[in-house]
Amino acid sequence: YGLRAHGPFAPEAGHRFNPAKLLIDPYARRLTGRVGWHPAMLGHDEGGGDADLTRNSDDSAPHMPKCVVEAPHAPAAPGPRTPLSCSVIYEAHARGLTMRMPGVEAPGTLAALGSDRVLDHLADLGVTALELLPLQAFVDDRFLVERGLTNYWGYQPIAWCAPDPRYLGTDTLDEVRAMVAAVHARGIEVILDVVYNHTGEGNELGPTLSFRGLDNASYYRLAEGGRRYIDDTGCGNTLNLDHPMVLRLVMDSLRYWAEEIGIDGFRFDLAAALGRRGNHGFDQNAPLLTALRQDPVLRRTKLIAEPWDIGPGGYQLGAFAHPFAEWNDKYRDGARRFWRGDAGTAPDLAARITGSALQFDHSGRAATSSVNFVTAHDGFTLADVVSYNAKHNEANREANRDGHHADFGHNHGVEGPTDDPAIRAARARTRRNLMATLLLSQGTPMILAGDEIGNSQSGNNNAYCQDGPIGWIDWDGADTAFLAFTRQVVAFRRAHPILRQRLFLHSQMRDVDDLPDLFWWHPDGREMTPDDWEAEGLATVCVEMRTASGTPDWAVLEMALFMVFNAGEGLRVTLPRAPDGWCWSRALDTDLPTGVPAPELSDGGAAAIAARSVAAFVLAAVDPPRGSGA
Repeated sequence: YGLRAHGPFAPEAGHRFNPAKLLIDPYARRLTGRVGWHPAMLGHDEGGGDADLTRNSDDSAPHMPKCVVEAPHAPAAPGPRTPLSCSVIYEAHARGLTMRMPGVEAPGTLAALGSDRVLDHLADLGVTALELLPLQAFVDDRFLVERGLTNYWGYQPIAWCAPDPRYLGTDTLDEVRAMVAAVHARGIEVILDVVYNHTGEGNELGPTLSFRGLDNASYYRLAEGGRRYIDDTGCGNTLNLDHPMVLRLVMDSLRYWAEEIGIDGFRFDLAAALGRRGNHGFDQNAPLLTALRQDPVLRRTKLIAEPWDIGPGGYQLGAFAHPFAEWNDKYRDGARRFWRGDAGTAPDLAARITGSALQFDHSGRAATSSVNFVTAHDGFTLADVVSYNAKHNEANREANRDGHHADFGHNHGVEGPTDDPAIRAARARTRRNLMATLLLSQGTPMILAGDEIGNSQSGNNNAYCQDGPIGWIDWDGADTAFLAFTRQVVAFRRAHPILRQRLFLHSQMRDVDDLPDLFWWHPDGREMTPDDWEAEGLATVCVEMRTASGTPDWAVLEMALFMVFNAGEGLRVTLPRAPDGWCWSRALDTDLPTGVPAPELSDGGAAAIAARSVAAFVLAAVDPPRGSGA
């Protein structure tokens, strides 16, 4: 079925009713096919000037997918509900993850996503949550179709309660629920990337597919009396979340995915737009954000904001209230610049590995509020960060004008693939450094699917339209050594709760006897001073994280970790004095390709740190204890 809406066609007043256009029901649970492109989908005449003011009477029904009535499902079984403090998120595209994976049936579908081959990989890697790019039905943009491309990522939604048919191998919704149940059975959560800041109908020159034809003046934020669209998203329109019925639709769709499908959390695309109130700028208590925090179902899910858009005051990192977590692009840029060797970046890295407290340590928020990442679907892959200085998006057919212009990549001497063994070794080391930094930091880490096996997009940092080898993960070319290293550092994080604390680490603990819990050390063994942090050429960060009770001198040790992040030349670092009966043991070192360090014990002497490497030391008991006379 489809809907037709009769009413005035008065664009100057914000009304674009056109009964010739078959419309998708915003509450449809399933569609018969994907939304492509045909000129009959336009509600107005084509052409420039005032063409959008004339109604187009061509019937769009033959070119539109139809809605399908679906019986309600019983509530889905609850998922693992892993705390953010224990979470390692794996961001993936449902199709790109499986299209080239050997031994997977029906690649590219949700059934493939729930297969043992995929789930074995995720479980072995140690991730706790699978975050999927949009699954809700979306539009293939006209300009992409005309170029022979598709909207691969899916950030052009048109039906928030229906999965996009391109991911279904069957004609039922059972495939969606079965995938989620299979992932849950492995103790892994499913987080869905959702787009409620705009729709795929674009601006006044876009197609009439659903919302525009049903009630344009209510669904969208309009300008110039209603003819034009406010575009805070860069996608042509902005959803009007101040309207109670639009807000109700969004909340109903989220509850549907959570309750009937079993989704464990949501990542909100361009979430600054969700909090913008008319002309008053961003408000953390805007209707949708307040409703999410109060809803008895949704407040128990993971809520993750992409805290920016292109509208006025659009950068809102740290401004979302609990229980929101937020993507932290400052972490991404700071880590990349430090390991690229940029001058003056050591203090910034220190802030990033301790949870970006300046942005997040307020209003009772936890250190896990920072979703740390060095790569995401938008930008270079990890292999490309270390292989390219500039983006190479020619395949997108936009003359390489699209995508980020500052990815902070470093090709190590040659742009793109090379057989030079020295360059390949340097790139591999930098990848290990970036992955280790990510997993040794306070906050909630997120890994981009394919990074663990060295997947490349050939320098394309905006593969939104690349439903092919560029956008699909290359499993045949997997870097098994780096996969083993990634597994090791994920396991290291899991084994050391001090990295997963909800409380920020500062100069003293706030909940146990006011004892110090964080120390910044100079490589020569003294505590860092302000002058040290400002010293020219500083390229090494040495940090000790500690929890103890009794006295500041380690009367009762609970947990300790000493880490060195060295983007400079090799050096010797004096370790802090260990408490009696204990010594420091090197537990992780990116200088070694396997990530397995040679045994080394130190009670406070110097340890050799290789050039451009990460090393982590943990406390080990001395047997027999020092001072026993043995």
